[in-house]
Amino acid sequence: MHSAKQAARELIEQLPESVTWNDLMYELYVKQKIDEGLKELDEGRGIPHDEFKRRLLGDPSAQ
Repeated sequence: MHSAKQAARELIEQLPESVTWNDLMYELYVKQKIDEGLKELDEGRGIPHDEFKRRLLGDPSAQ
């Protein structure tokens, strides 16, 4: 497992030289959210795809 600092370095190295501060901040934010989601799944805190679709579409039986 990489430290946050190492993961940020690797992400930055993959970006083009023309990257803006806004682009960089966005990429770091997205990486953080993806990592958080993967951790939740590893901890068994996810929901099945079908249940998510029902919730997204407003199916009252999904409550």
